[in-house]
Amino acid sequence: MQSDALNPLERRTAISLSVVFALRMLGLFMIMPVFAIYGKELIGYSPIWVGFAIGAYGLTQALLQIPAGMLSDKFGRRPIIFIGLLLFAIGSLIAGYSETVYGVTAGRAIQGAGAIASAVLALAADVTREEQRPKAMAMIGVSIGLAFALAMVAGPVLAPIIGLQGLFFITAAGALTGIAIVYFVVPHVVSKAPRGETVAIPALLAKLVKDPQLLRLDAGIFILHMALTAMFVVLPLQLLNMQLPAAQHWHLYLPALLVSFILIVPMLIMAARKQMNKQFYLFAILLMAASLIAMSLNSQSLIWMFVSILFYFTAFNFLEASLPAFISMVSPAGSKGSAMGIYSTCQFLGAFFGGILGGFSYKLLGSSGLFLFLAGLMAIWFFISLGMNNPSKVRTHTITALIKDETHAQLMTEQLIMLEGVLEVVIIVEEQTVYIKVNNQVFALNKAQEILANT
Repeated sequence: MQSDALNPLERRTAISLSVVFALRMLGLFMIMPVFAIYGKELIGYSPIWVGFAIGAYGLTQALLQIPAGMLSDKFGRRPIIFIGLLLFAIGSLIAGYSETVYGVTAGRAIQGAGAIASAVLALAADVTREEQRPKAMAMIGVSIGLAFALAMVAGPVLAPIIGLQGLFFITAAGALTGIAIVYFVVPHVVSKAPRGETVAIPALLAKLVKDPQLLRLDAGIFILHMALTAMFVVLPLQLLNMQLPAAQHWHLYLPALLVSFILIVPMLIMAARKQMNKQFYLFAILLMAASLIAMSLNSQSLIWMFVSILFYFTAFNFLEASLPAFISMVSPAGSKGSAMGIYSTCQFLGAFFGGILGGFSYKLLGSSGLFLFLAGLMAIWFFISLGMNNPSKVRTHTITALIKDETHAQLMTEQLIMLEGVLEVVIIVEEQTVYIKVNNQVFALNKAQEILANT
């Protein structure tokens, strides 16, 4: 009988990879709340180049995310992670030693070239059992949220003391620490989770890009991260104009983030229990739009700005937690790795274009105009999402089975598809793997396992 908890090996893997992921994301996020202020000392500073510098990592990350995952399937997860973290450290040092905004932008682009997300998630999947895999992925997801929260505090606190250069040097040290963790702490494994679970499969990409349900979610993560990056091109300057010194910006960010994390817990629980994932998802989009409108209308009150940022972070954290789960739920059986690859690419492209949008819009429209423009994007996202199916009941099970040949696989498929709650069955003979997409409320996993064992 299988345990319903992570075993020691799985726990060690999930925790260590979560730390590696968090160190990397901390470095990427840490300059967001401070670069517009402390970057003024760099040669070539302008709001447009602030946007390029903040978002540059997104372009290289987006371009290399899927190829890096595929390379990890061919050459191994660990070598790709080592190379990615080393590139991240090199990019951090280049940005740290640069005296121009152009050099910092180049360094940020090299940081993004260390695209290890797919390889890290694939390694986590390799070590964990199918029924425990969502827990390991959730731990990595939580680490990203915590890294974002810590970055919003650490950046404003440390920048006045050590400057932008010091932040980049800390980031480089974090990347080297990540290499040590992967080498000494993460277990060495020779097993691989099925490719459909972990990395992108080129033959599936064109089909998934056209899937209307996945397309809505991909557009959502693109807009979410575009708005986040654009907002942080101007928000630090807005707070300065409201007479809040840069070293005290964390006084506003920290309580807003902490309260937002408290608020999203009942939202996530209720959405799951009441099967109202879509309704809460739409509500969070509207809440983000409202918070951006509130920011645009406020130029003096720090209390009003705190409330606006609180609502923004609440909506952002809820959506950031929900979107990957929705992708996993609605992706066709056997194609979760490919769907997540496209999703991650859209996420980082959003960060890149958000930097450009923030820089140009601030110059043309000012901070209030940018906030209103972003609120308009949220309205577009809301209407796009109205046609989304509610993903509450859907789950894909991945089962390893002895599959003799195509005829045997066809026989298994015919029997599995007759089970109550089964929506789709995909069997990959070469991988000895069965993917079953189901309505999890009525599907009995033990019956599927009996069929696979006895057919």
